[in-house]
Amino acid sequence: MSVYRLFGRWRRARLLERHAIPSAAFDTTVAALPILRGFDAPERTRLREAASLFIHDKTFSAAGGANVDDATQYIIALQACLLTLNLGEDSYRGWSEIILYPNEFLRDLVEIDEAGVVHRSRDILAGESWHGGPLVLSIADVETSGLADGVNVVLHEFAHKLDMLNGSANGFPPLHRGMDAAAWARDFSAAFEDLCARVDAGEDTAIDPYATVSPAEFFAVLTEVFFETPRLLDAEYPAIYRQLQQFYRQHPLARLEAHA
Repeated sequence: MSVYRLFGRWRRARLLERHAIPSAAFDTTVAALPILRGFDAPERTRLREAASLFIHDKTFSAAGGANVDDATQYIIALQACLLTLNLGEDSYRGWSEIILYPNEFLRDLVEIDEAGVVHRSRDILAGESWHGGPLVLSIADVETSGLADGVNVVLHEFAHKLDMLNGSANGFPPLHRGMDAAAWARDFSAAFEDLCARVDAGEDTAIDPYATVSPAEFFAVLTEVFFETPRLLDAEYPAIYRQLQQFYRQHPLARLEAHA
């Protein structure tokens, strides 16, 4: 083993020794997040370690009068690290700050149409991810994430960050060796077009229609569904479930059934 690798392991151990999430706080947070139920002991250990290092590496900043306490950081970190539990520890590289508002926040939007006319508007957001920059969340929406109801702003925004590892978010994150890029594009395109057609036809879909805004939003919304309500995704779009199973290297449906 190289000297650099040995130093990396020593540094990691030292950081965990000093900054590990207290076991009682970790257990309390897991108990409050139904999507984390069914993890075995080794998975719980890895999740606690990953979340502890995540909190040490990232800066949590308050905005708009937000109160950013330890409990909020634990809720965010555990769910962020749920996505990367079986991925590399550098999956959230290239940025360092999480900005937290107490509630939904306003974002000024400027768009220029094909005629060169500038259009200005304001969006009300629960979360936002900037390429190469911070990730922004509403604490009120963070507190309603992880309840196994299919809606999770934390998973949504961190899925965007994974999507951005190879450029702007486009619904095509960097795939692992052995994954078939053509199959990914085929399966996601077919599912996206199907959901768009159903929404356009006025169908009240079980999957959030916001997924039809763009392929990037489709990937982020379906990541939410994959971890929050895996039975729904497997029933609606089994090919997407299999693709996300390969990408995240997890099988939430099996975990859910084993815990039932």
